[in-house]
Amino acid sequence: MPSLFRRKSTDLVDEAVSSVTPEETAERPRGYTPTKGRETPKRPTAGRRPAGPTRPLTKEEERERRRQLRAEAASEFRREGGPRDRGPERLLARNVVDSRRTVGTWFFGGALIVLVGSNAAMPPLVRLISNVLWGALALGVVVDSVLICRKISKLVRERFPKTGQRMGSLFLYAVMRSITFRRMRAPAPQVKLGDKV
Repeated sequence: MPSLFRRKSTDLVDEAVSSVTPEETAERPRGYTPTKGRETPKRPTAGRRPAGPTRPLTKEEERERRRQLRAEAASEFRREGGPRDRGPERLLARNVVDSRRTVGTWFFGGALIVLVGSNAAMPPLVRLISNVLWGALALGVVVDSVLICRKISKLVRERFPKTGQRMGSLFLYAVMRSITFRRMRAPAPQVKLGDKV
């Protein structure tokens, strides 16, 4: 019983015969590929090597080039920070720290004074004052860090309730920034002292 959907053998033979004439095949090259109706796109030239041979750089030019690349990388890091500085929560923590004066910025200067003042050659009164100063600085940094962490925790819960950021990591990030001199902070502060965050 013949199938309803089967092709006849004569149809297959007719399809196999192409309409190309012998004259057309004679003028085509051997590796000819028929076109698909559009041009092949050109390769981008952005990442390609220059066509001509380039002369090698001298030692002075290579040194200058490396210095320039380092300067560009440093300015970019100062402006945008690194991978650990990315994310809206980190930006919020930076703004909280940068909008206030912190005890931590005075910590290293005070530690230097304490180091000099606690020398055994100093009079007992100077050593006592330096030890009291050391205790006051340490207590001030701890209290200031707790206040910063509480403010960050409150703002993150309000603005980013579904955050996946670990709060301990965020607190440590903010505390480390708070004990860094303002001019040395990277990324550079985006808010002024006293601005509302």
